[in-house]
Amino acid sequence: MSEFDVAVIGGGPAGTHASLAAASTGLSVALFDDDPSAGGQFDRALRCELASSKVSTFFAHSVWAVTGAYRIDAVGPQGPVHCTSRALIVASGTTERVVPFEGWTTPGVIGLAAARILLNSQGLLPGRSTLVAGCGPLLAAVAAKTLENGGKVEAIADLAGTADWVRTLPAMAARPDLLLQALKWWRTIRRAGTPRYGRHSVVRVEPASEYLRATLAPCDASGLPLNAHRTTVLADCIVVGHGFTPATEITRLLRAEHRYSRGAGGWIAVADQDGRTSRTLLYVAGDAAGIVGAAASATCAMLTGLACAFDLGAADPSRLKRRMESLRGAQRRAVRYGHAMAALMAPSAAHADSIPPGTIVCRCEDVTRAEIDAACDAGAHDMNQLKAWTRCGMGPCQGRTCGDIAGELLMRRVGAPSREAVGYFSARMPLRPVTIEALTGDFNYDDIPIPQAAPL
Repeated sequence: MSEFDVAVIGGGPAGTHASLAAASTGLSVALFDDDPSAGGQFDRALRCELASSKVSTFFAHSVWAVTGAYRIDAVGPQGPVHCTSRALIVASGTTERVVPFEGWTTPGVIGLAAARILLNSQGLLPGRSTLVAGCGPLLAAVAAKTLENGGKVEAIADLAGTADWVRTLPAMAARPDLLLQALKWWRTIRRAGTPRYGRHSVVRVEPASEYLRATLAPCDASGLPLNAHRTTVLADCIVVGHGFTPATEITRLLRAEHRYSRGAGGWIAVADQDGRTSRTLLYVAGDAAGIVGAAASATCAMLTGLACAFDLGAADPSRLKRRMESLRGAQRRAVRYGHAMAALMAPSAAHADSIPPGTIVCRCEDVTRAEIDAACDAGAHDMNQLKAWTRCGMGPCQGRTCGDIAGELLMRRVGAPSREAVGYFSARMPLRPVTIEALTGDFNYDDIPIPQAAPL
């Protein structure tokens, strides 16, 4: 079993920057990620820097267990890998949120983040014609990239209104480079003549011959559809997303203290500005600590890596403090922009009220909103009771997709004062689905030693 000073889980921009910062102080660092290379979906330029560093990388490795002694168990192309570390940095990123609507499980309906991966990583169009819907800056990013790649965007349905976007301008001005990028996206969209429906949401998707028919409804500020004129859009693909939730399964598994923050995307580990959690030598970095966006994640993660090195006594304390202080200004500017974008993606508690009774909420176990309501009425008053009574959150994703929405429905159904009052799904190992074959490797029954029978 290998031993490291620091283990980092998550090889996106945050995890990679945290690893490089920690390694620059002389610490031995191990970096784990499911993807075959570093940088996540937003920044591939880190590969060369990481390759020339002393960070030990474990790409294409799925971490399925983490224990309190910071032992990590993962499965990769060559089989199981085990290591221990003195400190652990969790940079596990986010899960995309989609508030369910009628027909959201129809083939051809995909997430905004999934569409961006197709466009950026694979160079594939989501469809010949696409409807882009939901909220946040990914609407413009996906629509513009689709148009640039020769696709057609039938319409954009944005939960936010024009006034909501105007209110973000002061924060966006703190990052003129990102503001310029956003303006370029919208210029591409305007030149294509793509209609934008502000304060509209998708309320139904159904097959229509070789197309999908999406019904758009005007909505109020909370996302609830209004009793007003509906608009119908035909497209090959419906791309929809309602922001992101931080991936907290590891910090929950390790029993760090958590709190609920709607503006930060949901449940987050309680941490200081450098990522220190309530558990000794356990840190969170990037969007796993609260939604701030890729640009802010990188700066915040560098500070987390240096803070970890400071706590482990890896280098001269005064020198480390100077390095950290030099990053504070960039951190404040990036976080201000990130928080403004996160606010556009933060759904109101009332948005879940729009989900029809027969609509599936938990896709893994096919649990509907009506079944969740029935369990609440029968006495399920916290998330783990709801899980036990309905199997919501028991599937392969372990509640990553449904947990946030189920929590909203439970809170409102039982009249709880807050999300803290109903709690969250307990994290369990394995953290990711893993086959017995992957854990055991190649063997046959002839390899199993059979002791001789005891004499009679």
